Amino acid sequence: MDKLYIVIPAYNEEANIKAVIRDWYPVVERIGNGSKLVIIDDGSKDSTYRIMKESAQTLEAFEPVTKPNSGHGATVLYGYNYAINSGADYIFQTDSDGQTLPEEFWPFWEQREQYDMLIGHRKGRQDGFSRKFVTKTLKFVLRICFHVSITDANTPYRLMKSATLKEQIKLIPENYNLSNVIISVIYAKKKLAVKYIPVTFRPRQGGINSINMKKIIRIGRQAFSDFRKINQYI
Repeated sequence: MDKLYIVIPAYNEEANIKAVIRDWYPVVERIGNGSKLVIIDDGSKDSTYRIMKESAQTLEAFEPVTKPNSGHGATVLYGYNYAINSGADYIFQTDSDGQTLPEEFWPFWEQREQYDMLIGHRKGRQDGFSRKFVTKTLKFVLRICFHVSITDANTPYRLMKSATLKEQIKLIPENYNLSNVIISVIYAKKKLAVKYIPVTFRPRQGGINSINMKKIIRIGRQAFSDFRKINQYI
């Protein structure tokens, strides 16, 4: 049987974290075989990690992890390497804001052997104009920089074969901010087996969205520069 690690980064998610654990823990419990739910606290300033530790006392397959703050992308990479080094066969990543649904995971799991990566395509997403704008702009920029067309490069709903990811993750700079975007690009450039499946994307279920247009523009400028450099290596 296959071992699944669900990797979820979290930063200041005290309003959501209990519900996220409650939603996703039954998935690893059902799969079994040493599967784990791993939530990585990215140096939160609120009670996120305390709540995680309390929950772990009664949930054997839940591993709460904390580390100094380094941003979402770097925390995702940390989680991927954590899962790879722990012997996961498959790695699934989602976010801790409650926007995704665990019941939509099972079609991904059923098709896991056929693809190197299955990614959720956010159709009819409900998280605001600015986020939709970023996704469309990102798709355009990736086509210019990497000459690939990617349906939804940054979706936080992806199931990956650990063995494949272990080889491709070596191409990503340490602590890179847009790690999932670059993983999507690498898989597309190398023509690895990828499938997109439509998923629900709800509004944030609690807490405050830390992304604003000013931050988006700053990240975008840096990303364009980084993309041009990384393109030399993939």
